[in-house]
Amino acid sequence: MNPHLHKTLGKELYQALLNKQAIEPISGRHPELDITDAYAIQQHMLDLRQAAGETVVGKKIGLTSQAVMDMLGVYQPDFGWLTSGMTYGEGEPIEAAGLIQPKAEGEIAFLLKKTLHGPGITATDVLAATEGVMACFEIVDSRIKDWKINIQDTVADNASCGVFVLGDRLVSIHDADLATCGMVLEKNGEVVSTGSGAAALGNPVNAVVWLANTLGELGISLEAGEVILSGSLGAMVPVAAGDNLQVSIGGIGSCSVRFV
Repeated sequence: MNPHLHKTLGKELYQALLNKQAIEPISGRHPELDITDAYAIQQHMLDLRQAAGETVVGKKIGLTSQAVMDMLGVYQPDFGWLTSGMTYGEGEPIEAAGLIQPKAEGEIAFLLKKTLHGPGITATDVLAATEGVMACFEIVDSRIKDWKINIQDTVADNASCGVFVLGDRLVSIHDADLATCGMVLEKNGEVVSTGSGAAALGNPVNAVVWLANTLGELGISLEAGEVILSGSLGAMVPVAAGDNLQVSIGGIGSCSVRFV
C-alpha cells in the first residue's frame, strides 16, 4: 500500500471520529492491507489529532483478553495512543453522543516514573519503572461500522480507543498481586463482567513488557509520566446515555463513570 493511501485512510478515520459517523471496514475495501500498513494509517490519524492541539499522554495495549479476542475474532495484541482529548477523571460525565458505538472495559492502568525503551525489556524492568497502578475504564469505540473489524481495521483505528477514565487511587505495584486480583464490573448496579489480572496475557506486567518491546523495535519509548492501559480483564460491555458503571479490582481500588 502506498504512503498516499495511508494518509487518505488516516484522514478518513479522523473525519469519522469528528463526525461521529462509522465507515465501512477498511480491510474489505483494501484486502492488500497488512498490519504494517495499518500502523502507518494509525500514525496519520494521530498526527491529525496532534495538529488539532491534542498531546500524547500514554499508550494502550489492546486484545490481551481471551474474552475480547473471542468477541471480535481477533487473536493477537495491538497498541494505540492515548491523548489529552481522550482523558476523563473519576466520576466525570461522558457524553454518549460524543462516541459512536462505545463499550466499556475494566482495566489496570500503569503510571510510569521511568522511561522504558525496548527491545530487551523484562518484567523486572517494568516493575522498577512503575510509580503505581490504578483501576480504570477504557471506553473502546470503533469508527468501523457495526464493529466488523479484523486486526488491520482495529489497528488502523488507533486500536479502537475511544476515551479512558482513571480511578483516583494510585497503589504501589508491590502492594497488589496483579495476576490474581479479581475484577468486577457493574452496570447500573448489576454485575455484567468479571475477570482477573491474569486475563491480560497472564499478568498485566506481561502486557506492558510486550508493549515496550514491540514499540522499541519501532524506535518508540514508553515515557516517564505516561499512563499505560494494560488491557481488558473481562468482556466488553455496551454503554449508552443514562448508564452508570463501576469497576472494582481487588487490592487496587475502583473507578466509576457515568454516561449522559
